[in-house]
Amino acid sequence: MKISVSKLNKFLFFKLPSAFICGVRVKHIDDSKCEVTVKHRWINQNPFNSIYFAVQAMAAELSTGALVMNYIQISGKNISMLVANNKGNFTKKATGKITFVCNDGHLAEQAIQEAISTKEGQTFWMKSIGTNEKGEQVSEMDFEWSVRTKLG
Repeated sequence: MKISVSKLNKFLFFKLPSAFICGVRVKHIDDSKCEVTVKHRWINQNPFNSIYFAVQAMAAELSTGALVMNYIQISGKNISMLVANNKGNFTKKATGKITFVCNDGHLAEQAIQEAISTKEGQTFWMKSIGTNEKGEQVSEMDFEWSVRTKLG
């Protein structure tokens, strides 16, 4: 089963319903890049009339995690993945439609290949940049992923 935009959004509905309800949606994925959007709405707002930071984090994490899932699926191996750490910087109010883009697919590919060849867990950082409709950066988030092969 090849990972696609529609399959990832269906996955959101069934496995991450809070993200789905808040409006987080995958818009594009390929081997190197993933784009995820979320639009400011009543359900995902903070008291300052912008998108709550945790909703931004859900969208940003998905833009990195979908790339990890893609390379796990491509490998055909039984590999676990987990966020070990994260960092975030917020530079502007997140209003309107925010697009989170991760261009670090190559990092996931390298770490997964290394985990398979060494049989040891690997950790690596991936970055997601959130921009508004004007192209202005509103947030930048980094996620440290841990991957390891499962026995069996």
